[in-house]
This record gives sequence, structure tokens and C-alpha cells, in this order.
Amino acid sequence: MIAAGAAVEAPARPAPLVYPQHDPGRVPQWHYMQAVIKLAITRSGADYELVESPAPMTQARVVRELADRSGRIDLCWTMTSIEREAQLLPVRVPMDRGLIGCRIAFVRPEDVDRWRDLHDLNELSRYVAGQGQDWPDTAILRANGLPVQGISRYEALFDMLRMRRIDYFPRAVFEIDDEATTPAAHDLVIEPHVLLRYPAASYLFVRPDRPRLAAELQRGMEAAASDGSLARLFQQYFGDLLRRHHLARRRQLLLKNPLLPPETPLHKPAYWLVIEG
Repeated sequence: MIAAGAAVEAPARPAPLVYPQHDPGRVPQWHYMQAVIKLAITRSGADYELVESPAPMTQARVVRELADRSGRIDLCWTMTSIEREAQLLPVRVPMDRGLIGCRIAFVRPEDVDRWRDLHDLNELSRYVAGQGQDWPDTAILRANGLPVQGISRYEALFDMLRMRRIDYFPRAVFEIDDEATTPAAHDLVIEPHVLLRYPAASYLFVRPDRPRLAAELQRGMEAAASDGSLARLFQQYFGDLLRRHHLARRRQLLLKNPLLPPETPLHKPAYWLVIEG
């Protein structure tokens, strides 16, 4: 019982966690990533409040801010690499269950039929892919013996495909639908037969001076993967996408990923998306 006149302490407010401002071109993926972070916080038993940064940032700026102890953000999500894991604290449970390593391509409509009979990487090596000059995908495709034309301007890749300077433009499965509706993709189609797939993961990354936060998020993500709640959340957001692009029916061409850190938990099947086919 509280004595008359005694001060009543207000309940402690959750500690803020600042993350990068959303990208207007990727709203569905942004909502999913936010939902995953909230799930991880809940499963960890910690008490945090998510706060969006006031200013937009490029991905390179996000990594710089996060690597700096005086930076203005506390966490982000991005595809892992050896370099990023050396700079930041990774939470090694793939938020996207490895979906970022699933690629389907824009092609010219008149070329669709020849992709129907494409069976392996040796046959694919006859075609030239288009990618951003500094994208991780460029190094991955080249490491698998596939020719790539790199260019610095994203929009120009669509023009290069139309002009036959490249033969296909691979995109992440969760990117391609929105891009297909833009003027840049006019007169191009989504190739329906082939799925390029390599091991990759989008992780939560935390500032290097926040090891406790990284450990809490790791605990929460592991719990969400173990009890199936992460897989259910993934299905809620992406199940229709996987069905719409018939990933299970496509011919899977498996690529190695030389950028993948050796600590990646490939041995934990509950963490990864299974595509039968």
C-alpha cells in the first residue's frame, strides 16, 4: 500500500532503437522487416521502442553511420558479407530466410522461349547479365563463370537490355514486381522458367558498441526461428509472391557465393526457405 502523499514513479519507457528511414520504393519489404524486429524484441524479453531516423540514407551511408560509435542509428538490416561482418555486429539469423539469394530476370519478350530449354550454368554462360557495377551480385555471377556487364546507373540497365547490349537483368524476387510496373521496364517481361539461387542472408546488424543489444536480438531471432513464428510471418508477407512466380516449378540453377562469411548458419534448416523443385 502506498502511503498518502508519496510520489508514484512513472513506469520506465522502453529504450529507443533508431533504424534507417524507409525506402518509398520498397514499402512491403520494409513492413516485413519492421515486423521481424518487433517479433525478435518480443521473443527476447527486452523492452525497446522502434524509432525511424529523421533523414533518408543510402545503404553505404547506413553502414558508415552504424560503424561509427557516434552514429545516429542503432541497427539496420542488409545482406551480409565478410566486409560487413568485420565492421558491424551481425545477428546471424536470416530475416528473409535466404530469399534475397533467389533471383529471376527481366528479358526481352522474343527471347522467352529460348530460356525454356536452358538447363545449367554452362548454357547460361552464353548470355550476358546486366548488374550494377558495385553490386554484390556482380561479383557472385562472375565467380560462377557468368559474363556480366556492370554499369553505375540502375535505370540504364533496362535500356541496355532493350538495345541487346545485355541478355538478361536478374533481380531479387521481392523487387521485380514493383519494377515491372515502372516506365523503365516498358517492353520487357519477367522470365518464367529459371530461378538463379545462391546462399545469402539479410541480417540485422547492430553498432559495434552495442553487444548487449546484439545478444538480445540474437536470442529473440533464434526463438522465433525455433518456434516457427518467423516462418509464419514470412509466409504471411511473401507466400503469395512465391506462388505468383511459381518458384517451385522453375528450374533452379545453384550458384556459389564467395562473399558469404564462413560463420553463416547454413547447417540450421529452420533458418532457411525450402523451395521444392
